[in-house]
Amino acid sequence: MSGHSKWATIKRKKGKLDAARGRIFTRLIKEITVVARDGGGDPDTNARLRTAIATAKAANMPADNIKKAIKKGTGELPGVNYEEATFEGYGPNGVAVFIDCLTDNRNRTVAEVRHIFGKYNGNLGENGCVAWMFDRKGIIAVKADGIDEDAFMEIALEAGAADIQTQEDAFEVTTEPNDLEQVRGALEKSEMPILEAEVRRIPQNTVKLDRKGAESMMKLMDALEDQDDVQQVSANFDIDDAVLEELSG
Repeated sequence: MSGHSKWATIKRKKGKLDAARGRIFTRLIKEITVVARDGGGDPDTNARLRTAIATAKAANMPADNIKKAIKKGTGELPGVNYEEATFEGYGPNGVAVFIDCLTDNRNRTVAEVRHIFGKYNGNLGENGCVAWMFDRKGIIAVKADGIDEDAFMEIALEAGAADIQTQEDAFEVTTEPNDLEQVRGALEKSEMPILEAEVRRIPQNTVKLDRKGAESMMKLMDALEDQDDVQQVSANFDIDDAVLEELSG
């Protein structure tokens, strides 16, 4: 299993999504605020906002929080002015790492990201050093429990899904970025339990890690994702299932 899928499975199995609900809400509020600012506050005409709202609902964010985030983006309520920033670098064993951020202070963010890389045997690189190793794809995770796999695949493929994989606890649908909202909408209409839906950077190839490298890599990923300005971390690591099970336990 490649890094992006494996890391998503790790977080679901460890219950990290529930344990860090406050952190998740903060991340989603930033996303909703920025996409509402850039594309308007009407989800009917702003596809990126529709997806952000759907992801927030899947995380059980209260509707009032969503409305306030939209109004902050459109200027109806006062709010922080976030800018999008990306950082690239290398983790243990040369693993490529790409970080998407929303920040109100770029200098602070780059200093903190650099510190995290240094602490966990990595280093921050120049812009463009690893971006070429990733493709942007839409990823939708749907809870597998109680879902008829054949019916699910038929709905997803007819809506425009490019690929479907079965994980331990979920079906993972891959789409082209522009097709994400269409496929997500079709699954939602069919009352499929969507766990998450977002555009991610998917590695073109992976770096196999031994136990020591895997342990360092997971610590780096955790530290980066816990940084307040980080929205998403992408990496091209691969870890044996037995090692993963031991470390995530």
